[in-house]
Amino acid sequence: MKKQKIGIMGFGRIGREFYRMAQQNNQLEIVAIVDLGKPEILHYLLTIDGFSPQDIRLEGNYLISNHSRTRIFQAEEPSNVPWDVIGVDTVIDCTHKYCSHDQMEAHLHSGAPRVIISALPRDDIDRIVIMGVNDHAISPNDALISAGSSTSNALALTLKVIHEVVKIKMAMATSVHAFTSDQPLHDVAGRDFRRSRSAAENIIPNIIPSTTWVGNLLPELKGKVEGIALNVPVMRGSLLDLTLKIQDEGKSIEDINLIMKSASESMSRWIEYIDDPIVSSDVIGNEHSLVFDAKATLKTSTDMVKILCWYDNGLGQAARVLDVLEAYEKLGVKGGDS
Repeated sequence: MKKQKIGIMGFGRIGREFYRMAQQNNQLEIVAIVDLGKPEILHYLLTIDGFSPQDIRLEGNYLISNHSRTRIFQAEEPSNVPWDVIGVDTVIDCTHKYCSHDQMEAHLHSGAPRVIISALPRDDIDRIVIMGVNDHAISPNDALISAGSSTSNALALTLKVIHEVVKIKMAMATSVHAFTSDQPLHDVAGRDFRRSRSAAENIIPNIIPSTTWVGNLLPELKGKVEGIALNVPVMRGSLLDLTLKIQDEGKSIEDINLIMKSASESMSRWIEYIDDPIVSSDVIGNEHSLVFDAKATLKTSTDMVKILCWYDNGLGQAARVLDVLEAYEKLGVKGGDS
C-alpha cells in the first residue's frame, strides 16, 4: 500500500504530539511542517517533548528521522503553502486558527485533497468526526473534516454511551480546562474582557462550543445540552463535569458506573474506567478521549446524576486526529491512491 503523505500546519503541542505518534505508523509519511517558528526552535521543542538528537535531527530546513524526511516551511496562510508541489494527500491543520469552511477550503485550493483540523469548525463543513460516536458514517468524498476538540470528544462520547442505556432528558456540562496558548500570562487587552486576564492567576469562564455541535452529532439530544468552560491555571490535564437529568429515576450510582465500565471494555481505545482517587496531573500522558472517574459519581433521590471525566486535552486530541486520519486512510485518499 502506498504511504499517505501528510502535511502538518501548526506545530504547537497537538502538532508535535501528532508528529510523534505518526512516526509509529508505517503507512504515514510526514513530508511537510508549516509553522511561523524557526526550524531550530521547532526542532528544539521536539527534543524537549522527548525526542533525542539521535532520534531526530535538523539538516537545514529538514527534520530527519528513521521514519521520515520532513521539509519545514514558514508560512502564515493556507493559501501560501504549495501543497500540490509538496504532493500531500492530507493536511493536518493544528493551528486552531483556520477553522471556517472558506479557510479550510484554501488548503484544497493550494492542492491538498483533504484537510483535517484539530479543533471544532466555525461553520458547516463536510463532517465532524468523533471516534466512537459517528466514525462509522465517514465517506471517502469528505474533504473538509474536523476531529472535534478534546472537550467535544469527551462530551459526545459520554452522552452517547449513557443515552443509549439511560435516556437523558437534559444535560449541563462544565469543562474545567487547562489554560491554552492563546491566553495571556499577564493581564493584557484581548478580544474580550475575561480573556484579557492572566491565565496563570485566574479561573476564567469561557464559552463551550462543544454543546452547540453535539446536537448535530446526537440529534436526539439537540437543544437539550448546555454548558460553560472554566480555564484554570494548570498547564495540562482537564476535566468534564457533567450533570444529567435522566428518565429512569431508579438507576443507581452503581448502574451508571456499570454503563461506563462496560463501554470502557468495548471502546477501550477511547474510554478508560478508573476507580482510583485521581487528580488532573494523573491523566497527563493519557491518550484516551476520557477517563471516567468512578469514585466521583453522584445521584439525587430522583433524576439528577453528576459524573466526572478526565482527559489530557493536548495528547488525547492528537490521538483522535490520528484516529480520524487512519479511518479515512482505510477508505482511500480523496483524489489519490489507496
